[in-house]
Amino acid sequence: MNQRENRIAAARFEKPDTIPLNFLVSPSCWNSYPRDALGELMATHPLLCPGFEKAPEGEIEVGAGSKAGERYVDPWGCVIESAMDGIAGAVTEHPLADWSALKTYTPPDPEDETDWSRVARIFADAKAEGRFASASLPHGHTFLRLCDIRGYENTLMDMMDDDPRLLQVLGMIEDYNAEIVKRHLDFDCGWMGYPEDLGMQVGPMLSPALFRKYIRPAYTRLMAPAREAGYVIHMHSNGDLHDLIDDILAAGVDVINLQDTVNGIDWIQKTLKGRVCIDLDIDRQHITVNGTPEDIDRHVRTAVGKLSDPQGGLMMIYGLYPGLPLSNLKALMDAMERYAIL
Repeated sequence: MNQRENRIAAARFEKPDTIPLNFLVSPSCWNSYPRDALGELMATHPLLCPGFEKAPEGEIEVGAGSKAGERYVDPWGCVIESAMDGIAGAVTEHPLADWSALKTYTPPDPEDETDWSRVARIFADAKAEGRFASASLPHGHTFLRLCDIRGYENTLMDMMDDDPRLLQVLGMIEDYNAEIVKRHLDFDCGWMGYPEDLGMQVGPMLSPALFRKYIRPAYTRLMAPAREAGYVIHMHSNGDLHDLIDDILAAGVDVINLQDTVNGIDWIQKTLKGRVCIDLDIDRQHITVNGTPEDIDRHVRTAVGKLSDPQGGLMMIYGLYPGLPLSNLKALMDAMERYAIL
């Protein structure tokens, strides 16, 4: 199988050749690690970093809202500030913190935010070469977008008050997202992502009742067109999902990307194995940072042993950020590739 076929087979429980892997490197890492050393690790792990050749040279470009010391105003009017180059910043000013601003508030137009002809070429090239390419909504597309615009505490209080103005803003957000989904369906890539963090370290960011009332209906409507088109529906969400998982899956999710140690491997095995494809986010808080290479190997081996099946239903992903010892990174990359072979 090529990369694209293998990932879809894992998602559909159709006997993939290997457990699909994904390795994400924060741009901040190229300024925090010796570039040659990090580049060598990536070049010598082709399952994790297919097509990688060498470390970048010169100044590292970072995305909007990820430049330390700069105030960035996003298309929704949110002011974003970052403390480190390459690390996504936090919203420090909310455009609708005061409801009086709603009278003149205008959401952005998806047509103005993306070069859609360029996106079409990217998907066409990937499909022709057998590479995996995923269409996706922006991270934090619905609930977190609402919090960015209105503020977290305000959003929860508005939900409790059943404020109709919140529904008005939520409608703007959904209309924007629906247009992005619609446009991506034209590219026929077969995979649509819906990334949004809903969990905290312990418990969810909003109650199951509020999620069920305000957010799940929007998810269901946004996922429906892609599902009807035969796309794999992928949902990413960091944090503790114990209380929300049933409602998340009921919205139409095929693949759930969740954190391992936050949710617990045993809970994931008991609750999700065989029910939905698990895209396991390998720990980057405890074991990989503070453990030994042996601890890391044992952790990955245990996770694969408990969650894998020859029929599929398991993927693994790791996000690299500054602070991980390079010896631990090598152990992690070695283990992910070693145990990905079914």
